[in-house]
Amino acid sequence: MQIPNEYVSTAEDVADQVIRKGKNILPTVARLCLISTFLEDGLRMWFQWSEQRDYMDMSWGCGKILATMFVIINLFGQLGGCVMVLGRWKVDIACGVLFFIVVLQTFAYSILWDLHFLLRNLALIGALLLVLAEARAEGRSLFAGVPSLGENKPKTYLQLAGRILLAFMFVTLLRFEVSFLQIVQDLLGSILMILVTVGYRTKLSALMLVLVLSVLNLYHNAWWAVPSYKPLRDFLKYDFFQTLSVIGGLLMIVYLGPGGVSMDEHKKKW
Repeated sequence: MQIPNEYVSTAEDVADQVIRKGKNILPTVARLCLISTFLEDGLRMWFQWSEQRDYMDMSWGCGKILATMFVIINLFGQLGGCVMVLGRWKVDIACGVLFFIVVLQTFAYSILWDLHFLLRNLALIGALLLVLAEARAEGRSLFAGVPSLGENKPKTYLQLAGRILLAFMFVTLLRFEVSFLQIVQDLLGSILMILVTVGYRTKLSALMLVLVLSVLNLYHNAWWAVPSYKPLRDFLKYDFFQTLSVIGGLLMIVYLGPGGVSMDEHKKKW
């Protein structure tokens, strides 16, 4: 058992070095990945204005006015929220707006009845909770010299909820196929996701999961290789940017750590 522990310790040392060297750009890269799906969808509302409006009108029979309002809310809500998150301005309000957009689209596109897309949206909400957790961490750092009344409980629970919800993204990537590579992929990804969820060796597990998801995303969702006239291109693009947002959430975990409700935190008290 000693040899595997040595390998894990070495891997953690390497991960810590990577994190330390990239600590100045890591939160920015994490936020950029996190908002990517909202940015892409907001731009799609702009460039496909009439198609989106007509789709909503056809699906719900709500009329041109309500369908146009839906497109406007999605357009300005998503692009405005992205700008606020990247600029670190009123991040709580920005996350609230983006959360509203996720819920609105869940009902508008009947995602509530599609388990695959519902789990993706829950993972996206988890990523937004981690953005909120980072904003709270930054807020506290501004008052580092002021005595604190205990632990930052809201931030701790935001990190816990974010970790749990992010796990739903990997559930949608599981494929029960009888092939060696697929079985290895499912087992490795599941183990890493469980470790991230319970908060055990969290930074190393999250960093490894970032690598796994990045490879899978580039391989399975290569939308740029599909001609623009094929509907498959839009589906792959949707999956690509949603997965990228979850990767951003995992990078935020790498940056913030697991939080107080985690096995890593409890290990310090043993």
